[in-house]
Amino acid sequence: MSAIAQGVGMNDKPHLDEEALAELQDVMEDEFEVLIDTYLNDSRERIASLRLSLQDGDADAFARTAHSFKGSCFNIGAPHLGELCLEAEKAGKAEQLDAAPPLVDAVEEEFRTVSVMLEKLLDR
Repeated sequence: MSAIAQGVGMNDKPHLDEEALAELQDVMEDEFEVLIDTYLNDSRERIASLRLSLQDGDADAFARTAHSFKGSCFNIGAPHLGELCLEAEKAGKAEQLDAAPPLVDAVEEEFRTVSVMLEKLLDR
């Protein structure tokens, strides 16, 4: 098992799915780096949106943001982060925003880990 696949956490999902990333790299070729950069920038915006909707007490916006973030995480090959976003989405749909702050913290922490790993993958 490589260094990237280690660090298994919640639900035994890895930080990064190397197979999915390798496939994306093959398909995207020269655009792979652009895809990763776009994902990283969008993710930062989504985390800010999660925090804002939490602050505003907007469970619907919180759930929608978590849902779209979840999809991009699974698409890029970040399954653990995707699972955390799923938990956040469920909290939003259930209008349980009081339970959401630690989830958003966990999402942000996992995103930091994934970001570092993706940067290393791009050799930067």
